[in-house]
Amino acid sequence: MKRCMGLLIASLFFAAPVLLAQEHSDHIEVGAFADYFRFGQTSPVRNFIGVGGRAAFNLHRDVQLEAEMAYDFKRNFTQDFSDGVTTQLVNTQFRTLHGFFGPKFQTGSGAFRFFVTGKVGFDNFTINNQNAPAGFKSTVGLDNGKTDFALYPAAGVEAFAGPIGIRLEAGDDIYFDHGGHNNLRVTLGPQIRF
Repeated sequence: MKRCMGLLIASLFFAAPVLLAQEHSDHIEVGAFADYFRFGQTSPVRNFIGVGGRAAFNLHRDVQLEAEMAYDFKRNFTQDFSDGVTTQLVNTQFRTLHGFFGPKFQTGSGAFRFFVTGKVGFDNFTINNQNAPAGFKSTVGLDNGKTDFALYPAAGVEAFAGPIGIRLEAGDDIYFDHGGHNNLRVTLGPQIRF
């Protein structure tokens, strides 16, 4: 029993510096961003602008687990509609919502960090005539429109001055609806780490 107690006390002495070192590392990051989404399945191609937020926590110094969501504001464009007898132009108020979750692998923890990420999630496509607050609430409920499984491989760079930084990321938002559909997605915004 004395040997076990001595071994336990000795292991605590060796573990203490490691535990104290963890207190000074950054454990959590949160950020907001502007979102650019190039929807390639329309003709001509449509560009969407929106806002989003993300949160991450460290699994390891170079690996984070991250979740993000972005809402792209409605985009009006006209679409030809024909029933075989008549043709008319219809105003379409189309908006998107993206939600992703997955790991982020980064280089070190200095002022500049490069990273790659691979996330899974969804893309929701909604058509309605509500303005931003009501349209966002309706879209987040995922009760309107169409929701598809999506993958998001991306890469980017972060620059920090103390706990405040900026992050630029670009990736391929691939949603699956009768096969994969590739769409460029770029985000830029501030990050805070603590």
